[in-house]
Amino acid sequence: NVAGARLPANTTLAVVATDLVLDKAQALRLAMMAQAGLARAIRPVWTPLDGDVVFAVATGRRKLRDPVGDFALAGALAADTLARAVSRGVYEATTLGAMRCYREVYGRGNGA
Repeated sequence: NVAGARLPANTTLAVVATDLVLDKAQALRLAMMAQAGLARAIRPVWTPLDGDVVFAVATGRRKLRDPVGDFALAGALAADTLARAVSRGVYEATTLGAMRCYREVYGRGNGA
């Protein structure tokens, strides 16, 4: 936090995309399952001050062979991938003004 800053309020917007054929309800469920990735990578997440949200899109190129098992796997993979993407984004970010980046604060040689 920057000195004098108010309570931190940050919004994370994410999109998960798949080549599966999904109807609207399945796309919503995929986005809901993918939100677990935000919880793994961001603390705190979904506070009253945030607008964290995940959207899902599907190209419809590939049908689910097993509608339950394949869909559950897709949701688990979406959560894993989103957690990794958020973490990678934090690690790769650069300092912006007074907001020091993760690597500058915790990078090699700084206690990481």
